[in-house]
Amino acid sequence: MTKNVGGLDRALRIIVGLALIAAAATGVLGVWAYLGVVPLLTGLVGWCPPYGLLGINTCAMKKQ
Repeated sequence: MTKNVGGLDRALRIIVGLALIAAAATGVLGVWAYLGVVPLLTGLVGWCPPYGLLGINTCAMKKQ
């Protein structure tokens, strides 16, 4: 698994994931908001399966 999720993308995924999980836990949103686990995990791991399938990479290029 090569990382394909960059810094800003990762931060946004983690924030959105935590917000959705918190909203579900407090009852503000329905049970479906526990799907916030998906962006949270992809943000923490740094790899997104759909990005891999579509050839998207938001990581910064490394200098050789």
